Amino acid sequence: MIKLKTLILSFFMTGVICSNYKSQTIALNTPLLEIPPNAYKKDLNNELESYTGIYKANFQSKEITLYITKIEHVLQKSSRKNYYSDILDIKYIIKNVNGSVLQDTKNDINSKIKFFSIQTRPTLNTIIFFYSGTNCNVGWGDIFLKKISPTQISWEYHPDDIILDESRCPQGADINIYLPETKDLIFTKQ
Repeated sequence: MIKLKTLILSFFMTGVICSNYKSQTIALNTPLLEIPPNAYKKDLNNELESYTGIYKANFQSKEITLYITKIEHVLQKSSRKNYYSDILDIKYIIKNVNGSVLQDTKNDINSKIKFFSIQTRPTLNTIIFFYSGTNCNVGWGDIFLKKISPTQISWEYHPDDIILDESRCPQGADINIYLPETKDLIFTKQ
């Protein structure tokens, strides 16, 4: 009889936990303050999908190639709470006019550079990205990508931090910001 009660209680608790988890799935553009702890910000309306792919642009004698992929259920940690979210992750390759690579986060498996979506603004067709910056976090900040057609996105990037604290950076580290520091640069899907 005790085993039967334990079994029934186990099924009941499993059902409560599973239904509670399902109720924690929320829309992707839910503001941070409204996200319950451990919730899942899911791309319910496929807002992210239209941004995926390979995009190219030229800026100041450089060719910039963005590789945008969607990743589901990524743990996001903030000082206030942890939650999960579907995100867009960006890797990139920047070449100068003669074709030599200036920066490559796509093929460099040791790259510590992070570049991922943190917020959507569906009414503006815009996704906001966090960029961790280059070595020593030089150039960290937000980047805005706006969908202007099925094959084009508009880029806006203004670094939040370009001042280097040399004490936290190894001697000889490349501290150049290679990403285009501009607004309204058009990337075309390949």
